[in-house]
Amino acid sequence: MRKNIKTTEAIFPMPVLMVATYNEDGSIDVMNAAWGTMLERDKVILNLTETHKTVQNIKERKAFTVSIADSKHVIEADYFGIASGNNTPNKFENSKLTAIKSENVDAPIINEFPICIECEFIEYGDCGVIGKVINTSVDESVMDGDKVDIEKLSAIAFDPYTHGYYTVTKRVGNAFKDGLQLK
Repeated sequence: MRKNIKTTEAIFPMPVLMVATYNEDGSIDVMNAAWGTMLERDKVILNLTETHKTVQNIKERKAFTVSIADSKHVIEADYFGIASGNNTPNKFENSKLTAIKSENVDAPIINEFPICIECEFIEYGDCGVIGKVINTSVDESVMDGDKVDIEKLSAIAFDPYTHGYYTVTKRVGNAFKDGLQLK
């Protein structure tokens, strides 16, 4: 039997994305964004409102990075969603995380998050920010040969129904293969 429930703002699970930019004074701003995905193979889309300091920075600097949050840094990731860059200018410093400047775009790479997608700003529209992926870098500690090992990555997802964070780790099937059994 099925039960109707209150519609919430999302489809489960949602990624926990750390969007990083530079502020006008060169300091680092990071926000937690669950409403983001790949738009095309080389484009990301982030459903963000213009009131976010991060969006203002993206438009000004024409660049941003998107990192995948992991279970080791759930506290920092959550903090980046709680504190606003509009009224907490030292938000990144409070986290005690570290960053380097991207060699490819005018945006920071947060060292502690294992995957970072470096993007050039394309446009802001009704659906939010669209960026072109210029480079993706991965910490070797989460690699198995030349591929990302999802278990080593220990990426987290956001559950909008319970407001919980969950790890995304256990493989349960093989894409583009298991379904062939029904052909």
